[in-house]
Amino acid sequence: MSFARPLLTASVIALTASVAHAEKIRVAGNFATEHSSSLAMVKFEEELERLSGGEIEVDIFPAQQLGGAAENVQAVKVGAIELMWVGTAYLTRTVPELEIIGLPFQFPDRETAFEIVDGPVGAALDEKMAEAGMTSLGYMELGFRQLTNNARAIETVGDIEGLKIRLQPNETHLATFRALGANPVAMDVKELYSALEQGVIDGQENPFAIINVAGYAEVQKYVSNTGHFFDFISVVGNKKWADGLDDDTRAMVSEAMNTAIAYQRELAAEQDAAGLAILEEKGMTYTPVSPALAAELRAKTAGVAADTKARLDPELVQLLDTETAKSGM
Repeated sequence: MSFARPLLTASVIALTASVAHAEKIRVAGNFATEHSSSLAMVKFEEELERLSGGEIEVDIFPAQQLGGAAENVQAVKVGAIELMWVGTAYLTRTVPELEIIGLPFQFPDRETAFEIVDGPVGAALDEKMAEAGMTSLGYMELGFRQLTNNARAIETVGDIEGLKIRLQPNETHLATFRALGANPVAMDVKELYSALEQGVIDGQENPFAIINVAGYAEVQKYVSNTGHFFDFISVVGNKKWADGLDDDTRAMVSEAMNTAIAYQRELAAEQDAAGLAILEEKGMTYTPVSPALAAELRAKTAGVAADTKARLDPELVQLLDTETAKSGM
């Protein structure tokens, strides 16, 4: 059994049956409490407790309360916690096929990105996650990732060369920055602030909203709108737990999560739009990426997407190409 694909159905039939027995769902995340995804999980909690008449209790643990992102992935895999929301890149070492939605300069806008993950490509990736013992409940927005550093403003590709940049543990992401001449370092987010503060690394890359709520403006000087990846947040459950839910409970969990994801996507867009101005107010120096630099960044990383596709399931690659063609990309 599986959960309904989020946002693909108009509604879930109203439930009148009681939950067979009280459920308690623990949900872990590494995002700050004020981030849109954490606020969305509070929405999920409220909706599920409302739908179940209080018979399903949800405990939310944001801001790394139950460990970092990598630890949360392992906890869900073994069933120590039921659910998590995590940057999709943290799942790529367990499900490498997820790299297919993390290619450099892949999506022109957030609408196109969600067309892909809400459609056949997302469904195929859900099957891959199920094979790894996890159940996908949908995708929230992490957003376009932007580069910050403490060394210099980014005005040319040469300005990126030699920078020690923290990235998520995603092979495609790491290869992208190697192609740009940087020295990328895979690092869990729980270690990032102190590494920046102590000068262990020069910079990092995250959406404007994350840079803001995580306080990186306190330990970074320069920011640019490189937009090199569009990133997702996966909502993932332990498959054994999910498969053990009765039909009524599964339907309520799905409806509540659909509501939470729709809420998060709207709020994420708002937070992202406001994020850059806040970073400038906090003292960061903003250097916009020129059209010439954007073209050069794309040219330097063009081979990375081809290399990633070459090592993934050819049927999945063909499906992605078919769906992106439909989107006019």
